[in-house]
Amino acid sequence: MSRTLMAAAVCAAAVGSAGALAQDGTRIGFVNTDRMLREAAPAKSAQTKLEQEFSRREKEIDDAGSALKTASERFEREAPTMSESQRQNRQRQLMDQDREFQRKRREFQEDLNSRKQEELQQILDRANRVVKQVAEAEKYDVILQEAVYVNPRLDITDRVIKALNAGK
Repeated sequence: MSRTLMAAAVCAAAVGSAGALAQDGTRIGFVNTDRMLREAAPAKSAQTKLEQEFSRREKEIDDAGSALKTASERFEREAPTMSESQRQNRQRQLMDQDREFQRKRREFQEDLNSRKQEELQQILDRANRVVKQVAEAEKYDVILQEAVYVNPRLDITDRVIKALNAGK
């Protein structure tokens, strides 16, 4: 049996058994993780915290980029009147300045991405605990976080966001 046929058979069996389970009283819920990360207070708070933490460095990098651009434009204007050695020195200085700017920008991006991942992981851990609490309290058998289609009546995202916002 080819992999495609096998996958189709497994999916058909899963759909068939899920339908039987649902008729059997099994409770299924769904949480939209993307929406939760956009709308929940802890996620918004983490975003604000990151913006505050990195705003100074971002401004410094923006300023350095502007200074580099200004120096480059000035060099382009003044280059025709410079001697060959002056032109080479200024080009070398601009290249060094650009290399330093690129290094700082790369470090900034790496640090920002690392901190975003840390904050995201903390939020997801907390959200998973809340989802489990909601599932246990409301006697759900399965909570899904990814699906191609979800009937809106199965969506418990609002309850999870409300619980996250309440600090549970």
